[in-house]
Amino acid sequence: MRTVTKLLIVCALAGTSMQTLTAEKLVILHTNDTHSQIDPTDKDLGGVLRRKVLIDSIKANNRNTLLVDAGDAVQGTMFFNLFGGEVEYKMLDLLGYDMAIVGNHDFDNGSEKLAPLLKKSNLEWLSTNYDTSEGPLAGIFKPYVIKEYDGKRIGFIGLNLRPKGMISEGNYNGVEYLDAVKAANATAWHLKHNEKVDMVVALSHLGYNGKPEPKDVDIAANSEDIDIIIGGHSHSYLDPADSERTRVKNAIGKDVLVTQVGKSGMNLGQITIDLDSLTADYTTIPVNNRLDSRINQDFADVITPYRHGVDSLMAIKVGRSAAELDNQQAALLNFVSDFALDFSKKITDKPVDIALMNKGSLRRSLPKGDITMGMIMMMQPFNNHFEVIEISGKDLLEAFDVMAGRRGDGVSRGVDATMKDRRCTSVTLNGKPIDKNKTYRVITIDYLANGGDYMEPLTRGKVIARSKNVVYQDLLDYLATDMKNKPIDPPSKARMHE
Repeated sequence: MRTVTKLLIVCALAGTSMQTLTAEKLVILHTNDTHSQIDPTDKDLGGVLRRKVLIDSIKANNRNTLLVDAGDAVQGTMFFNLFGGEVEYKMLDLLGYDMAIVGNHDFDNGSEKLAPLLKKSNLEWLSTNYDTSEGPLAGIFKPYVIKEYDGKRIGFIGLNLRPKGMISEGNYNGVEYLDAVKAANATAWHLKHNEKVDMVVALSHLGYNGKPEPKDVDIAANSEDIDIIIGGHSHSYLDPADSERTRVKNAIGKDVLVTQVGKSGMNLGQITIDLDSLTADYTTIPVNNRLDSRINQDFADVITPYRHGVDSLMAIKVGRSAAELDNQQAALLNFVSDFALDFSKKITDKPVDIALMNKGSLRRSLPKGDITMGMIMMMQPFNNHFEVIEISGKDLLEAFDVMAGRRGDGVSRGVDATMKDRRCTSVTLNGKPIDKNKTYRVITIDYLANGGDYMEPLTRGKVIARSKNVVYQDLLDYLATDMKNKPIDPPSKARMHE
């Protein structure tokens, strides 16, 4: 493991990007976790055409404007499934982004496919705590960038999450993780004391708070030289009026401004720095249909060639739903969990006890009425495969505790789990407690079986069956056979509950 001392040497040798402008303020516009949401969401929020209207308007009224992204610009809609990130990274360029960091989903197709996309980009890509000097991403990331406005120097750093347990093994080749707190503090100290910057801004894809640490609140609390953290990963919407969440005391009692604007490009964050007092204000701007009358048609025309494949899949009907199924509610999670349990019969003749599905895999809701192929592919967009594993009751209960740590995931019918303080206090299957000494068969996705989403207990299981198809293809087949002429109508009660 390379040390932070080595990191500082790299930092000292790194070129800084200098830009001298005259102004009394600097406006930083920011997004995070836009997840391939080129078009508005199924709730008619967001969309890059609307975002461009806002960006252009703010830039027209604020000559010193910086546009940044805190990671996960990809994965979640058909644009990524069909074009592998080409559209999303092109949009970052055409929208005028100045700098960005990668998130975990940027690695979904592997480092080898990510590298050429980033190399084509005009953005400055930051990573302070990923050493990518050996591998396909070599030469792409800077440990920090310095900008100068009205004689004031602002330093920017980029903080990335630990890949293990969040990014599939083999997808982050050439990435060596450095401790985020140590790297942040060392680089921020270097910027303040050696480079003589006036403020340090961290772009972060660590998440706002919770486990595993460190999160943005931990970075802030352990720092002395970081002034602003622009976050991502946890999809948190940090209300500017909520000073308890957006102003975090650092190690010497100074406020650190912490921001994050949710997901899917539904909001644009705006931080305004007074360059005289070096104070910062934060607000958010909704991205909605009030902007539609001001759409830039030339920009819209750039997306048109990509639409045919997306639109054609969105037109193929594959089923119907008795009610709207929100991807933030229990009913849709129950549906995919029960589907997984039913599907297990197609890949093994051994009875399977439980299905486990992570709620983070549900990337869109389903409407009442007709369901299309594109909707199903967007709802389960990842290249995951079902696996059946045999696992001890002890390890299974540990997996339930991991799920409780994120306030519950998807479990199949017959399971009832009670949570308290982000732990499971009881788990029953068909009315009987899980037996620590018994072996259970569980169907789940290979991402979780391999320890993704920090499900390390599942890695102790033995794989006994695996589907040859990705999950959305298995689900499409299920709708065409088992669910033919039947509406999707799952129970709405949460099976993991407090």
